[in-house]
Amino acid sequence: MKVTRLNEITLIQYIAIVHGAQVGTGIFSLPKDIALNAGADGWISILIAWAVITLAGCVMLLLLRKFPDDPLPSLLGKIFGRRLGKLALLPFIVYFGCFGWIVMVNSMLYIKAWFLPKTSGFLIILLFAVPTFMLVRNGMRVIGRYAEFILYAMAWMPVFLLFPLSDGHWTNLLPILKDGWTPVLGSVRETLFAFTGMEILFFVYPHLKRKQYAFHGMVIANTLTMLLYTFVTILCYIQFPQDEIIQINQPLMHLLKIIEFRFLERFDMIFFALYLFVVSRSWSVYGFATAYSLGRLFNRENHTGMTVVYLLAILVIVFVSQPTWNQSVRFGDGMTIFNEWMLFVVPVVLLALVQIKALFGRRAQG
Repeated sequence: MKVTRLNEITLIQYIAIVHGAQVGTGIFSLPKDIALNAGADGWISILIAWAVITLAGCVMLLLLRKFPDDPLPSLLGKIFGRRLGKLALLPFIVYFGCFGWIVMVNSMLYIKAWFLPKTSGFLIILLFAVPTFMLVRNGMRVIGRYAEFILYAMAWMPVFLLFPLSDGHWTNLLPILKDGWTPVLGSVRETLFAFTGMEILFFVYPHLKRKQYAFHGMVIANTLTMLLYTFVTILCYIQFPQDEIIQINQPLMHLLKIIEFRFLERFDMIFFALYLFVVSRSWSVYGFATAYSLGRLFNRENHTGMTVVYLLAILVIVFVSQPTWNQSVRFGDGMTIFNEWMLFVVPVVLLALVQIKALFGRRAQG
């Protein structure tokens, strides 16, 4: 099923969607996660991960340029044929569905841990599901408009993180590369997981109106994510000594608790409540990828029904399993390998298959 003009998105919407898919709740624990191996040099790991993810995005776009109007289900159908294409689509459905689920669950766990400890996780997810349904059912163009609005509306948020800067210690960052490059490179894999979201190009690229700027948009989106992660990580390292930050599960939340105003209490609560709109871009676009793929799997032109099925499945799983932080962490660790395959192996394999088919096709014609 090809993309129609009614579903086209602008370049800024394309950037906002890709950037939004990457930025989730992982930013709250990222400074600690990379400090465990790299120490105060963790911000360098972010720069290296940015370069690696950008390269992976280039490979994806090289593949997608050969099928400019075909989202992932159609692309797989053209490469493998109708039946094998649907079979190849199944792991993608599981992948996108699981990532949408884990982003929603992590957001729910943050709310329960910091603000509403006695509120049922099921009810929180239910509150997430209603607006998510409205976004996902209306397609990529509506998601693009929403992502663009959030990009502009929440641009002030990083500025407020600068308020505790006067109490920080820049010497916490020194000396640079104290233990050499080995710890920094060892943290790159952990950092790559924080950049998860580039694979959403399989669904976003076909909707882009001016595809000649797809590469530029991908680099800009990835750079915005890198700048945000580096900014937050350095601020946390300046504020908290290394022996302290590795003991804090969510350094960014603790940084927010330091910010105080005479006219406003619990700034951290207000900040996180608004940040949920930022995170919602991530689970919404993953939800769209899942529902759209399910619709194509069952030969349905409209993915509204599959959106309902996906969200109901999330609600049932949350109600039955009552997920905890430990379960969420283990699930995320298990998804790391899946994520690496989707980012680095699958695009290369698909591109190689396309090139081989084209080569044999030319020989057959010759």
